[in-house]
Amino acid sequence: MIFLKTEDEIDLLRSANQLVSKTHAELAKVIKPGVTTAQLDKIAEEFIRDHGAIPTFKGFPNPYGGPFPASICASVNDEVVHGIPNDVPLKDGDIVSIDCGTLLNGFCGDSCYTFCVGEVADEIKQLLKVTKESLYKGIEVALVGKRIGDISHAVQAHCEKHGYGVVREFVGHGIGKEMHEDPQVPNYGRPGNGPLLKNGLCLAIEPMITLGSPKIGMMPDRWTIKTLDGKCAAHFEHTIAIHHGKAEILSSFEEIEKIEGKLY
Repeated sequence: MIFLKTEDEIDLLRSANQLVSKTHAELAKVIKPGVTTAQLDKIAEEFIRDHGAIPTFKGFPNPYGGPFPASICASVNDEVVHGIPNDVPLKDGDIVSIDCGTLLNGFCGDSCYTFCVGEVADEIKQLLKVTKESLYKGIEVALVGKRIGDISHAVQAHCEKHGYGVVREFVGHGIGKEMHEDPQVPNYGRPGNGPLLKNGLCLAIEPMITLGSPKIGMMPDRWTIKTLDGKCAAHFEHTIAIHHGKAEILSSFEEIEKIEGKLY
């Protein structure tokens, strides 16, 4: 069932998502070679709780195994999504996708950003650039009267035009009081298909794009998803509200990009 949000509920979603964005900015300050993803997880959890919220990822149930053990997903290089933070230091040239969620005043925030660690190869920077662009291409067509397939097609067309793989097994989603609500938002599809976009619809749009083949596999931890060919993957996510006829982005990359600088 799809729940359309009121003005007050959109305000609460905005606050939860702005907290996610501020958490990402805190992490951007410390991401560098030698830092571990476990250290990043500790910073994120403390920051979220200090601001009166709960990290929604921690303890999130898994149909294939145990609950998620951390407050962020930290997916390095060929890890696509759901990487578990660990004590392995990040290396110069790595990329790390940090997916983060909050529950604040009963509503959820959800956003992901793929960070560069030190000096990253131009080929990988281009993957990040195109993946981030595809997110905004999807958001641009999220207008009242359009359909989910229009968002999906915009993401797919932009990434495949550049020769990248589009992961199909994991998709974006509705968001509200629950982190994952209807409808699903695939990163591939046909224009004019799927649920109708209406004012009050809130969505997490999240392209997961691979440098090579889009084929993926699950690691023995039952959480981490990797590319089968071992090539890098990028993941960017914004939460949006269809508001006054068009998409309002509730999360933000602005502070991250100020800290990171113009990398690509």
